[in-house]
Amino acid sequence: MADLVSRARALADDLLFPAAAEVDRLGVVPRSHFDALAEEGFYGLAAPGSGVDLDQLVGVLEALAGGCLSTAFTWLQHHGLVAGLAATDREDLRERYLPDLISGRLRAGVAYAGVIPTPPRVRVQRVDGGYRFDGEAPFVSGWDAIDLLQLSGRDGDTVVNALVSPIVGHSLVAEPLTLMAAQGTATVRLKLDNHFIPDESVFAQVSYDKFVAGNTFASRLNGCAPLGLAERCARLIEAAGEEETATAVRSEQDEIRRRLNAGLADPTTLPAARAAGADLAYRSAGALAAATGSRAVLAGAHAGRLVREATFLLVAASRPEIRAGLLELARR
Repeated sequence: MADLVSRARALADDLLFPAAAEVDRLGVVPRSHFDALAEEGFYGLAAPGSGVDLDQLVGVLEALAGGCLSTAFTWLQHHGLVAGLAATDREDLRERYLPDLISGRLRAGVAYAGVIPTPPRVRVQRVDGGYRFDGEAPFVSGWDAIDLLQLSGRDGDTVVNALVSPIVGHSLVAEPLTLMAAQGTATVRLKLDNHFIPDESVFAQVSYDKFVAGNTFASRLNGCAPLGLAERCARLIEAAGEEETATAVRSEQDEIRRRLNAGLADPTTLPAARAAGADLAYRSAGALAAATGSRAVLAGAHAGRLVREATFLLVAASRPEIRAGLLELARR
C-alpha cells in the first residue's frame, strides 16, 4: 500500500485528466475508466482489512477527483455499500456480494440522502414480508454504470437500508437529470411509488441518530473532491507561470485538510471545513480562468470546465450547515 497514492496520481494524470474534456463533452464516463480503477484495487478501499489509513484514502480520493470529477464522484458512491455490507449482521448478503464489490466485479451506488431531512424524502412502511418505499431520492449517481444500489428509507426514527438491483419499473422510476457539470455521473432522480423490498434484501435497520452520526466519516471524505479539484487548478496555474498563486492555493489546501481531519473528532466543526474546501475550489478555478485568459471561455478548455465543476461541488453532497457556511464566507 506504500505506493497507493502515487498509483492514483499516475492514473489521474495518465488516463483520467487527458480524457476529462471529452468526458465532459459527451457526458459519459468510459467503462474503461472504472475498469482501470478496479485493476488498481481501488474498489475495495473501504473494506475492513484493506490496510488503507486515512491519509492514503484522502490522497487517493483527492488525486482521482483532480483527474476526472465525473469518474471519481461516481466511483466514490460505491464505497457506501461496501462499508454497509461489511458492517451488516446479514452474513448471507455479505458473503454473496461483498467479495465482488471489493474486487470491482460488481459496482454500486447509493440512494440515502433522502432520509436525512425531516420530514424525510424517502419513507418506508412495514408490510408483510418486507417494506414499501415511497418518495423521491433527488440525486442518485452512476445509474448507467452500477450493478447494485443501496436504497434507504425512513420510518419515524428508524432508517431501513436495503440492497436492490437498479431496474426500473412501474413502482421505481429513474428520471435522468441534465447537469451543468459532471454530466458523466449519470445522475437520476429516483421516484418510488409503493415500491416493495422483501426482508431478505434488507441489510440494516438503525436509529436515525445513529445513521446521521455514522455519516461523519462519509462527510469528511466528501471534502476530498474540492481539494482535489483545487490541486489540479494549482498545477495548471503553476504551469501558466503564476507560481505565487499556486503556492497560496496549496497553503489553504493544507489548512483545510487539517480542519477536515479534526472534524472527525469534533463533527460540529466539519460543515465549516467542508464549506471552506468548496469555497477554495471555486476561487481556485476562478484564478485558473484568470491565469488562462480569454482561452478559458473556449469550449473544451480545462479552465472553463473546472469552473463549472467547482460550482457543482458547492452543492454536491451538501447539507444546510455547509450552505450556511458558504454564504457566510461570501459575506466577508
